[in-house]
Amino acid sequence: MDAPGTPTLDEVARLAGVSRATASRAINGGSRVSERALAAVDAAVRSLGYTPNPAARTLATRRTDSVAVVVPEPDDRVFSDPFFGRTLTAVNRVLAERDLQLVLLLARPGEEEGRTLRYLRNGHVDGAIVVSHHRSDHLAEHLGALGLPCAFVGRPIVGADGVAWVDTDNVAGARLATDLLRERGCRRIGHVAGPSDMAAGQDRLEGYVAASGAGPGGALVEHGDFTEASGEAACARLLAAHPDLDGLFVASDLMARGALRALAAAGRSVPDDVAVVGYDDLGADHCDPPLTTVVNPAGELAERATRLLLDRLAGSAAGPASVLLPPTLVRRASA
Repeated sequence: MDAPGTPTLDEVARLAGVSRATASRAINGGSRVSERALAAVDAAVRSLGYTPNPAARTLATRRTDSVAVVVPEPDDRVFSDPFFGRTLTAVNRVLAERDLQLVLLLARPGEEEGRTLRYLRNGHVDGAIVVSHHRSDHLAEHLGALGLPCAFVGRPIVGADGVAWVDTDNVAGARLATDLLRERGCRRIGHVAGPSDMAAGQDRLEGYVAASGAGPGGALVEHGDFTEASGEAACARLLAAHPDLDGLFVASDLMARGALRALAAAGRSVPDDVAVVGYDDLGADHCDPPLTTVVNPAGELAERATRLLLDRLAGSAAGPASVLLPPTLVRRASA
């Protein structure tokens, strides 16, 4: 509570002729506030001698007005993969609607993961959005033990029953991709799979195996880590082991870009010699040739996960604990 005679935010808003919410946004960074309103609030703050006291507000409400986005990936991966850029943009847009601050935590396994958990345990944020979860990070269990409200972008590979999450039906999406290659007449369809310690990698592999009809033992599979370099290397290994390959489903568009490079180096024309389908639709139209792909709507996934978290922070249990979106396929020249 403000001391007697201490100017309040309501007084600042009244003097500036704006709403309390606009005054708050103007004081806390100016997000979505016109220049005229910013100037009016600034003048009111100076006139009244108003001083924000976030520490006192946090103590009184036990709220920090901030949400962590936890990404258990190396720094270079986060800043080079368009999936993360699209995700962070969507999360920040939703948080800005509520005047909440995004705090980015890169939690690589090991010492950095422990530091991240200590940060979350010490009450620096009101909740967490987890992106790109791996089996080894145990984040679903850790956050559940902390009692910190959270939501996952992508189904957790372990602990999914205890947290909110939003994902695309990756099994169905992989089936769409593989079915398209079979409809084209491809008979030797390979798969560059994602990491086996992530739900997306497992689910897309499962869908490919089911649609290819080859069974786990007869599937033509090499694993990558969702990076371009790993896709190139995995495709080169597939070609060396299976020179009669005529179709290729790749579990991410970044890996598919690398695979296209490996095919070109081997003298294989796309789609005449080998038809290729990717997954994500993030920059796929800029590949050469443009990439047929399954849409993984990163922005929508992140927005829905953020709203699930905000519902829980508000004490609302109206929304579902998990959301699974149906996949769609975008046809381009590569298949």
